[in-house]
Amino acid sequence: MKVFSLSGKSGTGKSFQAINLCKQYKIESIIDDGLFICRNKVMAGISAKRQKTSIRAVKTALFTDDEHKEDVCRTIEEVSPESVLVLGTSDEMINRIVARLGIPEPSKRIYIEDITTEEEREIARHQRKDLGKHVIPAPAFQLKRQFSGYFMSPLRMLKDLGRDFGNWKETAEKSVVRPTYSYLGEYKISEKVISDIVECVKNEGGTVFEVQKVIITKDTVSAAEGIEVYVVMTMNYGAGLPKAAAEFQARVAAQVEKMTAFVVNKVDLEIRGAV
Repeated sequence: MKVFSLSGKSGTGKSFQAINLCKQYKIESIIDDGLFICRNKVMAGISAKRQKTSIRAVKTALFTDDEHKEDVCRTIEEVSPESVLVLGTSDEMINRIVARLGIPEPSKRIYIEDITTEEEREIARHQRKDLGKHVIPAPAFQLKRQFSGYFMSPLRMLKDLGRDFGNWKETAEKSVVRPTYSYLGEYKISEKVISDIVECVKNEGGTVFEVQKVIITKDTVSAAEGIEVYVVMTMNYGAGLPKAAAEFQARVAAQVEKMTAFVVNKVDLEIRGAV
């Protein structure tokens, strides 16, 4: 396995630049903030950016937890990538990561100052410090379970990442999140917001006569977990009610996830009648 490293101070744009380096050097996989990502897919690990404190985030990035470390090591062995890019704030941090994971030391060390301008690094620092934005070099759908409620925007680039698998190409996507530890409080959303989204879905479909009540698992929902939605409603009378109800159920789940970024664990419907 050929190992590359990218070092730079926190918030200087390492994760944003990682995909570009993978294309340039034909690197197949990335180790970044506790995650093992291969060919634009999260294969194993826990993102440091989901931790509630910056100290826990650092420990996660260094794979100090044995179960976390063993999961990533086992997956790296199974996937057996030909090359990997390890990200860290310094050479010392990268050395600790590769030692912990049992992979070779980097044969090529790259520094953020070598591939970005001071202006670009200043923009990255502003995004991190002032706006709380963190980039993860993986698609949003790959990270949704870890970052329910914290997605800000995905960044897409067409790249051929890693080895040449014939004509294989895919969209390499970067996700922008706001981690828990960057908040000055807990992110919550009222039940009324979910209720309004359900009402909008009802108005678009035409198969539901009235939504009488929408209940969430809690009065206010923490963004760190998925949610469950319970809808009490009346359907318009007609053929195919079971199918219409199932379609409404699926649309509610999709729209709540799209508009709030919460993971919807399930949507239960109570149909009290048809008119």
